[in-house]
Amino acid sequence: MLSFILRRFVSMIVTLWLIITLTFFLMHAAPGNPFEKEGKGLPDAVAANLNAFYNLDKPLIVQYGLYLQNLVKFDLGPSIANSSDTVNKIIARGFPVSFQLGLVAILFAIVTGIALGVVAALRHNRLIDYVAMVIAVIGISVPSFVLASLLIKYLAVEWRLFPTATWGTWQHVVLPALALAFSPIAIIARLTRTNMLEVLTAEYIETARAKGLSPATIVFKHALRNAILPVVTLLGALIANILTGSFVIEKIFAIPGMGKYFVAGINNRDYSVIMGTTVFYSTLLIFMMFIVDVLYSIIDPRIKFHGKEREG
Repeated sequence: MLSFILRRFVSMIVTLWLIITLTFFLMHAAPGNPFEKEGKGLPDAVAANLNAFYNLDKPLIVQYGLYLQNLVKFDLGPSIANSSDTVNKIIARGFPVSFQLGLVAILFAIVTGIALGVVAALRHNRLIDYVAMVIAVIGISVPSFVLASLLIKYLAVEWRLFPTATWGTWQHVVLPALALAFSPIAIIARLTRTNMLEVLTAEYIETARAKGLSPATIVFKHALRNAILPVVTLLGALIANILTGSFVIEKIFAIPGMGKYFVAGINNRDYSVIMGTTVFYSTLLIFMMFIVDVLYSIIDPRIKFHGKEREG
């Protein structure tokens, strides 16, 4: 296990470095800069001083080296659009909100998706199975921003069940979390249903039935544990989808999370905010993929055992 962790750690560092490098050079490859006279109406002398202050007048490779040097110190730099603010402070201010929204959406997606998939598999080719699959198709087909608009129109504006925007109470979490979770719910439900149908026909399940084990024991102790393995594998990608999708949802619901600052950073060509947000979320998502790999081996110990055999 230690050898596995070390290998994955090195892989994580290399992957993160590649993401940082590609993002840095692609971002600077776009024409213009934050202090262009046409965009900001700044005198040439003022724009030149600002470029010098933020090291934008230096060769690109030098800027890259300075950024990596500061990054090692966990310094993401000052915001170009607001010099009194730093990217570290922006993340500290916005991420707790985004984390709360993402956590609720992820938990809701996992619990609801697995429950729908299991029920659909146990009631195969019956009404509840068809209903669950229709929900799954809709969830995959409808973009989150379209669903968010529908939720606002009906649940917030017409029926007044939830507030339309901002942040503060649990009611503010419901609509954006539902909009974020609907597509992952559909994916998890379909995947769980497919794997449950396959597992329920396996020989060891028939043996468990022959031994007289209760249906609940067969489903939850034997079948579900193997059926959710592909779901666990998919969690890393689903978490990435929820976190990046939250940028759009946060903008729609006027939530003061990371999405607000990231969108503003793009509009203002705020290199520091764009890079800082990218680095922060890339680190988070790569770490989550690592956690998923560890969980995979915990859920199915045979994976860890075979890994040790190969190492031996």
